[in-house]
Amino acid sequence: MEHTHSRRLPAAEPDPGELLAAYEAGIAAVCRIAAHLDQAGWAAQTPCPEWRAFELAGHLRCVADDLHEYLDAAPVSRYARLMGTGAHPDSLIRKLARQNAAELAALADAPPDEHIEAFAASARRYATRMPAIWDLPHHQYRDIVVTVGGMAGAACAEWHLHASDLAAATGTGYRPADPDVILAGWVAGMPHLPPTAPAGRLAAWHSRHADPWQAVLAASGRTAVLAAPGRRAVLAQASRRASPASSGRGASSASSGRGASSASSGRGASPATSGRRATLPSADREPGSDRSWARWTARPILRRKG
Repeated sequence: MEHTHSRRLPAAEPDPGELLAAYEAGIAAVCRIAAHLDQAGWAAQTPCPEWRAFELAGHLRCVADDLHEYLDAAPVSRYARLMGTGAHPDSLIRKLARQNAAELAALADAPPDEHIEAFAASARRYATRMPAIWDLPHHQYRDIVVTVGGMAGAACAEWHLHASDLAAATGTGYRPADPDVILAGWVAGMPHLPPTAPAGRLAAWHSRHADPWQAVLAASGRTAVLAAPGRRAVLAQASRRASPASSGRGASSASSGRGASSASSGRGASPATSGRRATLPSADREPGSDRSWARWTARPILRRKG
């Protein structure tokens, strides 16, 4: 049963020029980090326990293509219809995670660097479409109207969050140059996953001195620890203990954190992994062998880290 809500003015959005610059910087960051990944790097675990870097590459390509589909059909796209139900965020997360899994499973066979190249081209093409229709409605969540510009903010945050995921998989940290713009974009484009004020005795102090990038990480279901260089040993150890894929299609959780964005979101574990850390399935071949990338990217994703 659909929820009916009255319309409200869109959330305040950052300056279009600043947001588009941050959007491009996110794409460039993904490409820059991905360019340094070798065979072992693509097999490395990301901060999402069940996602390897090569799967994240395929996911990024899917998200960029989805953005075009949603814009073509706005404000009545399948994404707009889902958000228009006004459902609880947890319900939206589960439905978007199933969509992510299906799209990744259907993705054409290609090496991960090819997915990154296709992602960048598609995402940049999307950026050229937005300025002329920036203030038009894209979708609505409950009483909040998200404009095309607001959706650009959600996508911008998605690119930077996944750049952080790829960086963490290589054992390095990541911090965008304009975190204030990215946080404003998240707020404008992700009203179903708003940043929450810190709890505790020092909440008031933190509210006055909050780090906008940490706010985005937290809103997406990530923590500062996941993006820190000190996580290198943990990720490397996990990669040594488990090989990249399973001969059977084991359940896994998904990315874009509570979720990054437009095409997905996913804070919270799926029913299969709630309350425990999922183990990584094993396989007898590494990337670059005769095991095709199509089979690698066909693994389902049940929870997204955004």
